[in-house]
Amino acid sequence: MINYMDRIALSIAAKPIAEEFHLTSVGMGYLFSSFIWSYALFLIPVGLLIDKYGVKRVGGIGIFIWSVATALTGAASSFASLLTARLVMGAGESVSNPVGAKVIREWIPSTERGTITAIFNSGSYAGPAICSLVLAALVAAFGWRVSFIIAGGIGCLWLLACEQERSLIVDGRATNGGRDAQTHGLKQLIKTPTLWGLALAQGCNVYTQYLFLTWLPSYLQDTRHLTIAKSGLFTAIPYAVAVVLCIGLGKLSDHYLKKGSGAASGKRRNVIALSMLVSSGIVLIPFAQGITQLVVIFSLTLAGIASTTSLNFTLLNDLLPSSGDVGRAMAFVVVGGNIFGMLAPILTGYLISATGSYNSAFDIAAGLLVIGALAILLMTRKPMLPEEHRRARPLLQPRPPHEATPLTRGHRGQFFPVAGNYNAYLLQVVDRLHAAPPR
Repeated sequence: MINYMDRIALSIAAKPIAEEFHLTSVGMGYLFSSFIWSYALFLIPVGLLIDKYGVKRVGGIGIFIWSVATALTGAASSFASLLTARLVMGAGESVSNPVGAKVIREWIPSTERGTITAIFNSGSYAGPAICSLVLAALVAAFGWRVSFIIAGGIGCLWLLACEQERSLIVDGRATNGGRDAQTHGLKQLIKTPTLWGLALAQGCNVYTQYLFLTWLPSYLQDTRHLTIAKSGLFTAIPYAVAVVLCIGLGKLSDHYLKKGSGAASGKRRNVIALSMLVSSGIVLIPFAQGITQLVVIFSLTLAGIASTTSLNFTLLNDLLPSSGDVGRAMAFVVVGGNIFGMLAPILTGYLISATGSYNSAFDIAAGLLVIGALAILLMTRKPMLPEEHRRARPLLQPRPPHEATPLTRGHRGQFFPVAGNYNAYLLQVVDRLHAAPPR
């Protein structure tokens, strides 16, 4: 939540910043996009560091860096210093999603991942909802510089509180957060189409997310002629709705898999595709007649985007055999998302400059969402295990009767191996399962 409060702070203050530094829509597009450049650059190195050193140390350093950079944005005296502050903020924020995925994988049962990931990801929408109201009021009352100092200070306060809370949780923790399978490394993971499918779907989704995150307040002010305070209100409402619907859909996805074949089946992809198709309703924005219709379309689009991101992250954990690979795999997927994401603010700036309208930007976003839905359905059908590893894994097959190990019946009817050969015992159990009639 704090991460995205700091991200959207620039969008809320875009109009007075553009006036003070004499920036065009193209210049603002580059400024909006700038934090994504360093964010994407640092993601994979940070993911590797998280897998090696853990979430506490790397995550703490990251939030300290991005909070200080956000606060220092308020002291910027030129376009160059604004750009530098945003680049440093982006580097710090690269810890957020890999840390979240790693914590969820190690601490949360697979049957609850959809719900917990949705709660984690809903911060991406709660942050802009709160920030749009609070910082818009601060900008209107005290100017844009104060809003950045306050936004950065919130992150520093969170860091102090988090250290004490984590110590309390660790003292009473009863589960083992160790690695649950052999790690394969990024070079092996990128050989799997599933990882590429997740990254492509994330990219198609994040394009629209950053379009809203950077240009929505300006759209409301320029096209719908709202004040900064009112644009803050009507930006906050769709984000708040997205929080509720994202968590609800995450919980429904867990329930859906409990009734079916479990998280490892990858069937969460169906819910992701549906969410992306709902989000493609962004194409209807130019046809909205009033602010009520506009808010409804914004709300449904953002809810679909929020659900897609959280369920995409959950599907990554569902289909990744080892928790030791979570940091690097998540980093790769988020890099894929942000390659598209960094283009959204810049391309939108050029489109506005060339056409004087936001309509073509919404059309491009809708088309990408449909492509993403197809990618998630067609490319994520197997676990993220390289083909040679799948072939190398021995399959348990029924053994011929003359090779069977004698079993003895226990006092409650269980069978135990006479000779204590555990491997043979397991194979004998497989024999009995194959021989048993289907239930």
